[in-house]
Amino acid sequence: MARNNEQMKSLSILLFSLFFLVPGFPLYAQENDGGQISGNLETNANFFIRDSLIGAANTPQYDRQLYGAEAWLNLSYSNWGFDFGLRFDLFNNSNLLNPTDSYTDEGIGRWYIHKSIQKLDISVGYLYDQIGSGIIFRAFEERPLLIDNALFGARLGYEILPDWKIKVFTGRQKQQFDIYEPVIKGLSFDGYLSGGEGSNWAIAPGFGAVNRTLDDASMNSIVATINTYTKEDAFVPKYNTYAFSAFNTLTAGDFTWYVEGAYKTKDNLSVPQGGVVSAAGPLFLAAGSVVYSSLSYANKGLGVTLEGKRTENFDFRTRPQEQLNRGLVNFLPPMARVNTYRLTARYNAATQFLGEQAIQADIRYNYKRKLGFNLNFSNITTLEDDLLYRELYTEVSYKHKRAWTLLGGLQIQRYNQEVFEFKPDAPIVETLIPYFDFLYKFDRKRSIRFEGQFMATGKDDKGVRHDYGNWLFGLVEFSIAPHWTFTISDMYNASPGKNSPVDPDTGDKLALHYPRFDVFYTHRANRFSLSYIKQVEGVVCTGGICRLEPAFSGVRFTVNSSF
Repeated sequence: MARNNEQMKSLSILLFSLFFLVPGFPLYAQENDGGQISGNLETNANFFIRDSLIGAANTPQYDRQLYGAEAWLNLSYSNWGFDFGLRFDLFNNSNLLNPTDSYTDEGIGRWYIHKSIQKLDISVGYLYDQIGSGIIFRAFEERPLLIDNALFGARLGYEILPDWKIKVFTGRQKQQFDIYEPVIKGLSFDGYLSGGEGSNWAIAPGFGAVNRTLDDASMNSIVATINTYTKEDAFVPKYNTYAFSAFNTLTAGDFTWYVEGAYKTKDNLSVPQGGVVSAAGPLFLAAGSVVYSSLSYANKGLGVTLEGKRTENFDFRTRPQEQLNRGLVNFLPPMARVNTYRLTARYNAATQFLGEQAIQADIRYNYKRKLGFNLNFSNITTLEDDLLYRELYTEVSYKHKRAWTLLGGLQIQRYNQEVFEFKPDAPIVETLIPYFDFLYKFDRKRSIRFEGQFMATGKDDKGVRHDYGNWLFGLVEFSIAPHWTFTISDMYNASPGKNSPVDPDTGDKLALHYPRFDVFYTHRANRFSLSYIKQVEGVVCTGGICRLEPAFSGVRFTVNSSF
């Protein structure tokens, strides 16, 4: 399935030696040839404190390791018309890869070399890229979910005409410090055309194609699984799958319209199975399609965006045995608002690769930079029109000179917990969340901010509140610019629900507090934070890609630095 780890580490050592130790290479050339080096560091350290009442228990970190850490060090160097990049990754007792397990490894997580020769653009190594909006191909990284789907290979780009380019690539997908065996290759063609000087319209059309070829080991595993099926369910699996997309952005005056259509030939697909990590589900063979469009209008303080998407059997992975967020070749644009407040962001709509149809509308209006309004509505269903997610979000903000700002609103949600969190027979979670955010500036350096949110949930047929029931959240944040920020918050399970923790002695549902304390210190390009956290189980999402994260109890220290 994956490239031998020792071979990858040997290559990593070689690259590290070339980059830093060989005389005359980048660091030495910085003084002689005017090269530039830059980079950044991101590191997290978690100290786990067991708390069985909230479910922060029964993992290696809580039971015996008590500590976990992740670190990423990026270095970039430019000289002689080349761009070089190197990234060191470290994981010690980390729970990012699997929240219920422990992962330890370290090595060179990424390297690349880039060179432009007149109209030709050359890149090799671990590459991040996408075609169109990413529907048929996107090599990307999402660190909070430990997704690193870089393409380990080569990419060539060529400027055919001014504003018209073609790109081809080939390689294999990364999996932590290993490489998947299936081969991925593709091409894209992008252009730009306008009506000329003084014209108010332009188009940016494009076309892309991607092919994935399975390796023999992956195919043999698929065949072995199919051989256990009945004659009616068995099928002849495909070594090769092709995906095509056509897309265009039209700009006309105050309007912008993006549309993309994609088709994928018959592929070996797997039905998602419940749980954080599980074996692949029953396999089946099907072609797939996606249609996505976004229409935007912006003028004089008014902004309107309308989106629509229909997905059918478009789970595109480096091999079908991969589940959840592993091995994704593509990226499907999310169709729900990205919320930021603690309670409004508690329930998130993960993209459904095998089937969903969705619409979203967002309206924003600002009056003289003092009064602002935002209205957002999204509705996501299965292809059979069963509800997956619905949200109505309203927001009103008022800014009083430079002294204070008040923001508040209401969110209403319907959330299919059975589908999104793999909880059989769970009812549609219904929430009603009023919230406010008040910022007061004492002077140019000192400010204080208050947050308040309340979540009221619906009840099932037996009168039991959905999921964890009602929540109350409060936060106070005090800032002293440019260095210090202090926050204290508490999330209180005011009226416990079906899934709330139970008192082991009485069997009663517990109304627990989940406090948090943070200290942030910033000095120029360095930011440090120290936090005590008690966090309830929930769904963590980044860009529509989500995973269920268990409860957390402990202390977290982070460092972010750039140079």
